[in-house]
Amino acid sequence: MHRLVAFGLLLLTFAPDLRAAEAEAAVDTLVIGRIYAHAQMAEPVSALAYDAEGRVIAYGVAAELREKLEARGRGIREIVVDGTVMPGLIDAHGHLMGLGFALLQADLVGTRSKEAVIDRLKDKSAGLAAGAWLLGRGWDQNAWAGQAFPAAADLDAAFPDRPVWLKRVDGHAGWANSAALRAAGIDAQTTDPEGGRLLRDEQGQPTGVLIDAAMRLVQAHIPDPDTALRRRALRLALASASAAGLTGVHDAGVSREDLALYRELADDQALPLRVYAMAGGDSAALRQLCSEGLYAHPSGLLSMRAVKLYADGALGSRGAALLADYSDEAGNRGLLIQSPQHLREIINKAAACGVQPAVHAIGDRANREVLDAFAALTAAQRQALRPRVEHAQVVAMTDIPRFAELGVIASMQPTHATSDMPWAGDRVGAERLRGAYAWRRYLDRGTHMAFGSDFPVERVEPIPGLYAAITRQDAEGSPEGGWLPDQRLTLVEALDAFTRGAAYAGFAEKEVGTLEPGMRADFIVLSMDPHQVRGRALLQVKVRSTWLDGRKVSG
Repeated sequence: MHRLVAFGLLLLTFAPDLRAAEAEAAVDTLVIGRIYAHAQMAEPVSALAYDAEGRVIAYGVAAELREKLEARGRGIREIVVDGTVMPGLIDAHGHLMGLGFALLQADLVGTRSKEAVIDRLKDKSAGLAAGAWLLGRGWDQNAWAGQAFPAAADLDAAFPDRPVWLKRVDGHAGWANSAALRAAGIDAQTTDPEGGRLLRDEQGQPTGVLIDAAMRLVQAHIPDPDTALRRRALRLALASASAAGLTGVHDAGVSREDLALYRELADDQALPLRVYAMAGGDSAALRQLCSEGLYAHPSGLLSMRAVKLYADGALGSRGAALLADYSDEAGNRGLLIQSPQHLREIINKAAACGVQPAVHAIGDRANREVLDAFAALTAAQRQALRPRVEHAQVVAMTDIPRFAELGVIASMQPTHATSDMPWAGDRVGAERLRGAYAWRRYLDRGTHMAFGSDFPVERVEPIPGLYAAITRQDAEGSPEGGWLPDQRLTLVEALDAFTRGAAYAGFAEKEVGTLEPGMRADFIVLSMDPHQVRGRALLQVKVRSTWLDGRKVSG
């Protein structure tokens, strides 16, 4: 429900439509509803006021704020919202272009068998031209009976001639059919690239599953999408993220070509959220960022001052680098994407250029190597750069305190814990689980925490992330009491990591993350007050609208 009220002579004087629109743009705004100005607020207030530029003036009692705005003499636009207003949520680790293409490709998330995957692929292939690649994402063998990796032969009967390439849900493994393997020239003589692995059968033949860096052997042969398709994918992703209640996304791995698409939208005032872009993850991307300089759009909607790097792969595909063997695969300790020495060289280069290093590290060995590299920087460099570990999923207990000691941000994704909990213990065993998905251990030591989802690996909606952080349960409420329940957070703590914590990780804590005076009026309207619901009821909270700089951009 919205109500528009104007004071003074504004509406009388500016009768023509154009002049009325100009007058409305110049007025202050008073939002009346159930308002939480920051995550730590115990009780809501009744109103929020912001100016024509979208900067918060004050929050408090509606009658008092109305008087305050009347005294300013700029006219008042009054909006009554049916719902609860909270600061906009910021996803500290997502992949917008990946989300866009996931929306365009075959969606394999939630499939419970190889047969279910093939059924979805048949539906998606119906409209493709002959010989065109069939692409999809979201399969997870851990959700199938037996949990065995698939093979090219599983796809060949349905698709004998069309190349098929399917990324695993975490994006760290791919599944190809025989036509795709032929197109890529992959056979028994193909060697494993550094930082990657081809799964093979007993005769040494590639099975069709490629891990981490080996995925490039296939992906290099897939036709590149043209600019029009990339633009379409990006717009789809932005609309989806904004509708989910996100007012900001830290996009982990953005090419310069995709940054140009973001700039087009920002120039046209068509970005529905703030994008903190990390340059795509290799030394060449860093060199380009260093040579061209850090980027910030004058609108405040887009910036690039970080580089996304990789230390290892993912736990689900056994590519995460561990200090000891996987508990369910003797002799396998995962993969380092690059040597520790090379990683240190890139991080040192980033520091010399004033670029924030954000390093993907999931296994305990990878996390230790990254922390060691950060420790080699000076304290002043770390303070200025705010180095980040992306995921920090399985960390040795002795390394967890080092995050706070070194000033390293733990950029973590709560839904990874509830997605991985059925099999994570099989991968690493009970002792290593003590340092896995251990949000409470980080928080209690004063670590800067920033929460996200890693979409499209997980759902883009942040409400399930809040639920996972608070309950450590799946959508059905299992397990009872939560998985590793001593690591649960409160709603206030989880909200703080999705707002103020994420803002700090993107050097934006003086602009966004709260609705304090002087901050940008980025907020969402929820159907229910999350402070008043418990357990699974939190998943019923819906985002009714999303507002950026005080303007409604979704809902």
